Amino acid sequence: MYAPDRSQDLRWMQRAIDLALLCPPASGAYSVGAVIVGKGGIELASGYSRATGPREHAEEVALAQLPQDDPRLAGATIYSTLEPCSQRSASRTPCAQRILEAAIPRVVIAWREPSLFVDDCVGYEQLVENGATVVELPELAAAARAVNAHLGKLA
Repeated sequence: MYAPDRSQDLRWMQRAIDLALLCPPASGAYSVGAVIVGKGGIELASGYSRATGPREHAEEVALAQLPQDDPRLAGATIYSTLEPCSQRSASRTPCAQRILEAAIPRVVIAWREPSLFVDDCVGYEQLVENGATVVELPELAAAARAVNAHLGKLA
């Protein structure tokens, strides 16, 4: 499994934050960046919210670039600037579930989803309960929140 030291985690999360800056702002959605990194620190895929359509989430965009059975995912880490969502509209699979289905064993986030659109996001908990290692980088939370200034004050 790709489990780098903290300085490498911070570097990859900064890459995800830079991707989030590319998001077209939307009044009803977060701007999020995501990067999937394989063994040896090789970037496998990346994405950001609304990159390919108005309803796409960053993790969804990144995961769509790889076959779901790609063996590299079993040793990968996904970096997301926001906790992967635990619920979406009936026709969309939540990002936490997508990550679990892809069998990515390690997830790194900058901040937990506040109760702006969903009362209680439990993506972090779902990932941990299903065996994923989840790491939070609070030192980059402010930078990830700043990308979402279009939504007003966020916790």
